[in-house]
Amino acid sequence: MISYYQQNKKGDKEAFAFYNLAKPEWHSEDEVLYAGVKECLNRLKGRYRLGIIANQLLGACSRLERWGILQEFSLIVTSDQEGIAKPDPRIFEAALQRAACPAERCVMIGDRLDNDIAPAKKLGFKTVWVRQGLSAYTSPTSQWEQADAVVDKIEQIAALFRV
Repeated sequence: MISYYQQNKKGDKEAFAFYNLAKPEWHSEDEVLYAGVKECLNRLKGRYRLGIIANQLLGACSRLERWGILQEFSLIVTSDQEGIAKPDPRIFEAALQRAACPAERCVMIGDRLDNDIAPAKKLGFKTVWVRQGLSAYTSPTSQWEQADAVVDKIEQIAALFRV
């Protein structure tokens, strides 16, 4: 999978096809927070309005609540509630409309160049690429995938902002 991601391909999909395997069903109850998320949110929350734009299955707010971070977000826009998913710009536009904030005053922080960075940048967001997970093995393929800032761990995000 890593080899495929390094070629800027969808590594999981390519590996399953190569080995003629069915992609396993996603179980959101297996999701866990990256290390440093709570600390980062604590540093940012008093100074900035925080929101989420995510491709998520039903129950995203319940998972955020279970992890003890739901209250940190003033806006949550998910693919299950919108019926559209990233990288479709309409999910970003819905978030901007609900936030009553122009894109130029927003920062999209994400781990995917194709789903997070490129569509947000095309709408005028500033962008931060967090190189964690399998997407860390990808590389920008266009000007739109060139993030304004890059960090290797979530713990490094707060240092990019005045906190």
